[in-house]
Amino acid sequence: MSTPNEMLEQESGFYFNMKHFEDLVQAGEWDEVDRYLGGFTTVEDNRHSMKIFFEIRKQKYLEALDRHDRTKAVDILMKDLKVFETYNQELFQELTMLLSLENFRQNEQLSQHGDTKSARTTMLMEVKELIKANPLIRDKLTFPTFNDSRLRALINQSLNWQHHLCKNPHPNPEIKTLFTDHSCAAPTNETRAPPPANAQLVGIDHQIANSERPMKKMKTSQVAEVYDIPKTVVRTLNQGSNVMSLDFHPIHTTILLVGTNVGDIGVWEVGSGERLTHKKFKVWDITTCSLPFQASLTNDATVSVNRCLWSPEGSILGVAFSKHLVQIYAFNLNEELRQHLEIDAHIGSVNDIAFSYPKKTLSIITCGDDKAIKVWDASTGQKQYTFEGHEAPVYSVCPHFNGSIHFFFSTSTDDKIKAWSYDGLRSRVAYEAPGHWCTTMAYSADGTRLFSCGTSKDGDSHLVEWNETGTIKQTYNGFRKHSLGVVQFDTTRNRFLVAGDEFQIKFWDMDNTDILTTTDANGGLPVSSLIYVSFSCIFLAIQTLSLYAILISPCQAFPQLRFQKDGSLLAVTTSDNGIKILANADGQRVLRMLEVSRSVSKQSNSNVKAVVDSTKAADVKPRIPEETERIRSWKLTGIVNVGHLKTLRLPDSTSAVSKVVRLIYTNSGCSLLALGSNAVHKLWQWPCDERNPSGKSTASVAPQLRQPPNGILMTNERSDNNPEEATACIALSKNDSYATSASGGKVSLLNMRNFKVITTFMPTPPAATSLAFHPEDNNMIAAGMEDSSILIYNIQIDEVKIKLKGHQKKITGLAFSPSLNVLVSAGADAQWSPKDTLSASVSSATFSCDSLLVYAAFVDGAVGIFEADSLRLHCQIAPSAYISSPGDEQRCYSCGRATGRRLKMKTCSAFPEQWDLHQPPLRHRL
Repeated sequence: MSTPNEMLEQESGFYFNMKHFEDLVQAGEWDEVDRYLGGFTTVEDNRHSMKIFFEIRKQKYLEALDRHDRTKAVDILMKDLKVFETYNQELFQELTMLLSLENFRQNEQLSQHGDTKSARTTMLMEVKELIKANPLIRDKLTFPTFNDSRLRALINQSLNWQHHLCKNPHPNPEIKTLFTDHSCAAPTNETRAPPPANAQLVGIDHQIANSERPMKKMKTSQVAEVYDIPKTVVRTLNQGSNVMSLDFHPIHTTILLVGTNVGDIGVWEVGSGERLTHKKFKVWDITTCSLPFQASLTNDATVSVNRCLWSPEGSILGVAFSKHLVQIYAFNLNEELRQHLEIDAHIGSVNDIAFSYPKKTLSIITCGDDKAIKVWDASTGQKQYTFEGHEAPVYSVCPHFNGSIHFFFSTSTDDKIKAWSYDGLRSRVAYEAPGHWCTTMAYSADGTRLFSCGTSKDGDSHLVEWNETGTIKQTYNGFRKHSLGVVQFDTTRNRFLVAGDEFQIKFWDMDNTDILTTTDANGGLPVSSLIYVSFSCIFLAIQTLSLYAILISPCQAFPQLRFQKDGSLLAVTTSDNGIKILANADGQRVLRMLEVSRSVSKQSNSNVKAVVDSTKAADVKPRIPEETERIRSWKLTGIVNVGHLKTLRLPDSTSAVSKVVRLIYTNSGCSLLALGSNAVHKLWQWPCDERNPSGKSTASVAPQLRQPPNGILMTNERSDNNPEEATACIALSKNDSYATSASGGKVSLLNMRNFKVITTFMPTPPAATSLAFHPEDNNMIAAGMEDSSILIYNIQIDEVKIKLKGHQKKITGLAFSPSLNVLVSAGADAQWSPKDTLSASVSSATFSCDSLLVYAAFVDGAVGIFEADSLRLHCQIAPSAYISSPGDEQRCYSCGRATGRRLKMKTCSAFPEQWDLHQPPLRHRL
């Protein structure tokens, strides 16, 4: 129970008593812990606060599980931990799954979780560090210093207020105690004159001069959590020439774009340290370029990259060069960069490039030495706008939007910062940049805070935050005086600023003007050794004295640096033409995972290929590659014997043998889930060993049938009427943790980790005939019904959210778009029946993993392979090719496809089988 002191601390939020907090945690007074923290911060305030509350509530939840108090655990999960589901749904689902375990330590991540006392101590150590770094609490960890008379002043004010409210105020009241409210006795002489309205207590000074003196602020902690700041060097890349610009891909966050001082660009995979592509500078079509540009190349062919960056969605990249040109490449993972646009954009150097959506379509913004800013259509390269108004070369641009209003900032080398809107070609406002020379600007990740960083001609650097009114809100300290280069900076996660200066990388908390921490990245960071000269200087070449005054572009900066999107990686340039990748704890974990799975990733990605039609770049339509053209040249092939196939019958030692009616691969491609006509589920998993290092499905290695430890199989409820004829359906969640399934009865929710049926829902009739998980929310499913309706169902609250109608017959297929808010459905209203080629009815069909082929199973046991676009039959597999025993039932009920580099067929009679096709025309493709 809190004492009055702690209650005052909590209610005032003025002083955080760490000792009292530790005592509450060690005693397990979780409600008191939550209330005490609530006096200083809330879950939503910042990431530190969220992490503090989460760790405390998680410990509370685990202790309830440890006591086998399931009711309490469920209560904590729904009341205390539910709030975190919005921020990390998968983590919340993992916590939910712990309810199904006998001991939560069976979870691999919690296997080392100690007893209650040691777990509290460990958790407390982490939470204390978070509290010390939390900007809302860290300044309140030391008890404030008060003026000696402050307490007396507060008492006086309180007593005066009480006396003021007294019904019968005496001019000279007698106050004997502070523990009860003061009240003057009723007057005995009615003729006594009333006291003045502003009567005060005799002998007490109502206002003490020092009472309003502001308290001395505590010095802010300069210690950041190890996992927050990327300071550990994990990769060193050798570009081979001086790197001038860097940018991480917005989607594939370990892909790094690099531009150099000789005009080259490169794309690196920092997880493996592999350079994916390298393009040397060349003019794509010199005939379309201006005469001044052609003349400048004739006089001096050297060209440097000033800026390179990805578009917001990462489908294209832009490169601004030191002479006239902007080049735009189309990007597709595992393909060469494709030339998209070449624009002769400015006279002289193109100093910066950016992307924006002023008209709901992607545009390119460029600026240059010709003092102009231009906006181009990113699809056609047509010029949309020209902005003029700067009186010096434009150094940088920074696009932004506020609701539907799009605008951008520009900076020039004469210290001017201007803001421009697209509805008028004049600048809206103009400010003076600190340093009066080269300045770049950037917003925080949430777009609410604007920062700029620049260097003056004298070498003084300035990093500042701006108010909305155009005034400087705060200036950050810690730069070296008289820097020899233009200092570059970046922002991340609405929290950190970083800049390269003085052979160091320096970090700031956005809310603190003092340096948070620094690193030298194990040495080797560059600094300029060149002297910067004014733009107005004249190039002199005095041959007799061999004296040269060299004009250096202000775009050179040392070192270059760029945060990855989530701030866990930081790329910085080195003095030996290299790049160092720095990581925090999260970044190191990601890179370790990539390192382990690198060979697997290469294998799985090698089949993802598309070539974009260079004449229709706006549509970014993939053209079918040469490999696919070979498919189109196939002649109809019949596979009738086992020599053309490599087959593998999946092992099954259980007695529950029945017809397999549904097959589905896990999204990882490592397992196969089958549903039998007896409503029993079986899961086969391929081992990861020397014979199968990828762990992916293959016909060369037999998988293992995974069975629940208790021997109870995952079984659906079955319909009472003719269960063998019931329409079965099954779906897997995106992370393979859950499955929904039905066999004519209620829909089952299955835990794929422990093979338990979590719950059943949606009683019949009607029965579910098709199921699909929402890609972003495992609690939401779409269920197609035999009465032709589609239900959007919330499993967690057991409620139908939406009912869709439109089909006339039962629903046969459902699929959510992974990126659009769209659900696609198929019904039995109309069916595809390729009777011109195969006489039997189709029992099941599925796309290949590249969507170029359709695999169809027929009820007579045959399998057909069709072109996806025309449904033209390419290959027919007879039952005799894979059913070797005359006694086997020659009917094929389901087929599926694996993920990864190779396409594989699944089919089944009484047992599932794995095929690799060896018939010569097919072997290259499948």
